[in-house]
Amino acid sequence: MSRTNQELADFLRRARNQVDPARAGLPPDGRVRRVPGLRREEVARLAGVSTDYYARLEQGRRITPSAAVVEAIGRALGLDAAGRAHLNDLIGLTSTPARQSHDVQRVRPGLYQLLDALDGEPALVLGRRTDILAANRMAKALFTDFDQFPATHRNYARWMFLDDHARALFVDWPDQARAAVESLRFEVGRNPDDRATTDLVTELRERSREFDQWWAQHRVHQRTHGSKRLRHNLVGDLTVDYETLALPGDPETTLFIYTTEPGSPSRRAIDILASWAASSDAVAPQRFLQS
Repeated sequence: MSRTNQELADFLRRARNQVDPARAGLPPDGRVRRVPGLRREEVARLAGVSTDYYARLEQGRRITPSAAVVEAIGRALGLDAAGRAHLNDLIGLTSTPARQSHDVQRVRPGLYQLLDALDGEPALVLGRRTDILAANRMAKALFTDFDQFPATHRNYARWMFLDDHARALFVDWPDQARAAVESLRFEVGRNPDDRATTDLVTELRERSREFDQWWAQHRVHQRTHGSKRLRHNLVGDLTVDYETLALPGDPETTLFIYTTEPGSPSRRAIDILASWAASSDAVAPQRFLQS
């Protein structure tokens, strides 16, 4: 069985175990449930396929269901948009442009200019596997000076799990760290043969008990917006909201912009941090290249 099919089998099994039968609309049948979630035959019935067909799919057999069948299975399992997209990726219904694992990601000049223009707001550019491709002065002041890391260590998920500063910085570290795992899981579905991503996951599973535990749960998440609670050593507690912008023509690169509510204590903290950054040696967005 290929690794991709193993990923599919694991994802379907874990998704099925997380479904509440009552919420799925199934009446009690008098049988004792020895494990949580739905039985295979229940998923098959909800999706309108045979139990044998669904069982073979969950076993990772080499079959390719139609888009309509995949959509029906996604509904039966109660998958959200990220979960349905991940299921399509694992089955092979998503068309992903072929690329070489050694291809270098480059940030176009206009995006650097945009980071310069956003000097009052923290902004990051993330690439494949959450590699940090660029960071403006405010992002460095708010999070950390990523350009001080070795090039191979400039990765958001790696920083989140292996850097003590990140654990101290995020008040809601478990929530933020779990989201990083689920985002990385989502990307693995998109690019299952990317060697650098596989190496990163292997390292994090070996060095972080939390990462290994959350990775095994096979949950996926696609970050589009949210908030982060921080305890900054210079300006104290603050909350930042973020929006992600997918870049046209470059689906593997994402711009993250962090903002605060006008007039709030968090906004005042950012303004203080901006004044400090302007008077420090943190200048200009840093140009990073990642493979």
